Amino acid sequence: MSWSHKDLISIADLSGEEITTILDMSTSFKEISRRDIKKVPTLRGKTVVLLFYEASTRTRLSFELAAKRLSADTTALSASGSSFQKGETIMDAALNVMAMAPDCIVIRYPYAGLPRKLALELPCSIINAGDGTHEHPTQALLDMYSMREHFGRLEGLHVAIVGDIAHSRVARSNVYGLKKMGARVTVVGPRTLLPPGVETWGVEVSCEFDPVVNDADVIMMLRVQRERIEEQCFPNEREYAHFFGLNKRRVDMMKPDAIIMHPGPMNRGVEITHDAADGNRSIILNQVENGVAVRMTLLYLSLGGNINVD
Repeated sequence: MSWSHKDLISIADLSGEEITTILDMSTSFKEISRRDIKKVPTLRGKTVVLLFYEASTRTRLSFELAAKRLSADTTALSASGSSFQKGETIMDAALNVMAMAPDCIVIRYPYAGLPRKLALELPCSIINAGDGTHEHPTQALLDMYSMREHFGRLEGLHVAIVGDIAHSRVARSNVYGLKKMGARVTVVGPRTLLPPGVETWGVEVSCEFDPVVNDADVIMMLRVQRERIEEQCFPNEREYAHFFGLNKRRVDMMKPDAIIMHPGPMNRGVEITHDAADGNRSIILNQVENGVAVRMTLLYLSLGGNINVD
């Protein structure tokens, strides 16, 4: 097939065939990261700018490593070290960055919609690294890659996404992608942390964790995003952990071949215990490794123009 996307803003913009292309290509890029010399000249001469107006560790570092392993030049800008603190608007900042002729801008922003606006107004490629509670498409792609790597398929898997669904861009992107790939999805959380209209997402919805644990192939835990919550949504962390945390008791209830995932950062002792996070069912560190490979693929596709993929 031919890749024709200048930008990656939403999983909703991709077809199932395009998702498969990304996952297939990522295996080749993952091999590069395991070499002694972790670099190829594929994007030599290209410039990738990382605009992160929200805190990030894994995503920012992952994109930077992905670009450098493809030999692209990278530079990073955060809100704390920019004119954003002096009152400059994000659009003025983006236009000034564009005047310096980057080939790709990777943007993370605390409110939804900005990556789409930049994609419409700027000629360079725009990759959404998370916008508010809207989407986090690259996280969903690395999650799907990790599941497929483990099980050899996505179709027919039962994926339980557990926790703060209302404020999770990861949950939204994964739901869009997994449904396109034929997986069954159940979202689990207290009613106060489920978004209005979640029943229209085409997923199963549960306010109880235990009945879902022993039927899921994948249990993806999400942290409670206190930075986005303006009111008290549950009595306290101890009670939340009792009803919705993944602990040893629930791990023992899981199917024999089921796996545990988490996009990070983890709040250990709240949504997940040490037993679950560090046990042999966890593929959390695999997700981190796979993130570099998937983002290498996305940079290659976005900056390589039209290519043919068999």
